[in-house]
Amino acid sequence: MKLHGSYTSPYVRHCRIAMRDAGLAFEFIETDNGQSARQSPTQRVPFLDIDGLRLTDSTSILRWVREHQGRPFLADPGAFDRYLMVNTAMDAAVNLFLLERDGLRPEDVPYLARQRDRVRTILEALDLRFQAVGLDGDDGLRLACFLSWAMFRDRADPTGYGTLGGVLEHWDARPEFAATHPGLPGR
Repeated sequence: MKLHGSYTSPYVRHCRIAMRDAGLAFEFIETDNGQSARQSPTQRVPFLDIDGLRLTDSTSILRWVREHQGRPFLADPGAFDRYLMVNTAMDAAVNLFLLERDGLRPEDVPYLARQRDRVRTILEALDLRFQAVGLDGDDGLRLACFLSWAMFRDRADPTGYGTLGGVLEHWDARPEFAATHPGLPGR
């Protein structure tokens, strides 16, 4: 089993943690943008090779991992919606980060300003929605991976929110999460 990805990707990090949690032995193959463009039709990471099957999205990988464990993957509609909200914010934030590296900024492009605002309003909504739920599911882990990446890339500060800072603290207390921070040597 081979997981292709980057150490800094929050999508890949979620998969790495889930696979370790499931006790799966896998080879991690560090993959850059050029390699992912050539090796995956989605042209992004992660992608997973399992006995001739290639899964090309973190959500399909996570579903496979959880089903392999005999666990449902986000069976609760509220948890699934929170997970999807995190994905939307993460997609927008990652795209903003990459476009800003190319010189495009939200101040100059109205669509990018909308994406920046989308991230903010989703974080505000998630701050409220995570107040009354457990943090241990894949929705909580997805949010923690995003928040950690957002801090690493200076995209958002969860400490400015009541609940979001607690989500990150909750997951940072777990060795498997703390050991995979994107800025750590050897990740």
